[in-house]
Amino acid sequence: MDIEGVSAVVTGGASGLGAATARRLAAAGAHVVILDMNDDAGEQVARDVNGAYVHADVTNADEVQAAIDAATEMGPLRVLVNCAGIAPPARTLNRENEPHDLAHFEKVIMVNLVGTFNATRLAAAAMASTEPGPHGERGAVVCTASVAAYDGQIGQAAYAASKGGVVGMTLPVARDLSAVGIRVNTIAPGIIDTPMLAGLPEAARESLGQQVLFPKRLGLPEEYADLAMLLVTHSYMNGESIRMDGGIRMAPK
Repeated sequence: MDIEGVSAVVTGGASGLGAATARRLAAAGAHVVILDMNDDAGEQVARDVNGAYVHADVTNADEVQAAIDAATEMGPLRVLVNCAGIAPPARTLNRENEPHDLAHFEKVIMVNLVGTFNATRLAAAAMASTEPGPHGERGAVVCTASVAAYDGQIGQAAYAASKGGVVGMTLPVARDLSAVGIRVNTIAPGIIDTPMLAGLPEAARESLGQQVLFPKRLGLPEEYADLAMLLVTHSYMNGESIRMDGGIRMAPK
């Protein structure tokens, strides 16, 4: 699928995986809308890619729709990359045997899973209204899961459940949207050098990298962006969830 001149929405596009993907899409000629809640960083990335920034919570239908509308004003919407997510840890029972806060669990599910579906359904409606390409294709959606969907660690009950849900819905949503020529794929990254890890001491970051099978280092946001670009442009990739993790299999903790 050729993306030159089309519009794209990247949720969580202000930093990390999303920012790298926004830059990669823009370099290929797409008009990119950054959807995020970090205004300063989001506006900076939008300036970097000559795109637009929309402050939006992925769980809020009206706010996400505003970002979709901004994208359609720039060109036919063909691309959505879902990178917005949170990963606050909490055990099912803490050290004092107190139960996991239910509101905490619900928030992670809402942002990571419901937010991904919300953005996908609204973007798909906009894509479906465009003229199809030469082979009937109207767009591509890339979702972000995590290796935690398969190898969830201690303290990751909410995060692993949310990302497992993203993996689980990938194929049925791809089947739903096949009728209108929209492909859906998911990337499950391993340990990536993003702002989520920025607060760790260098020794801890080095230790994490050494757990990777090969190459023994943290993954790079640009590597995620490269894979996202492949999934967007490769017209025969559909309904798939792909681990991008250097072969790591996470230990319990």
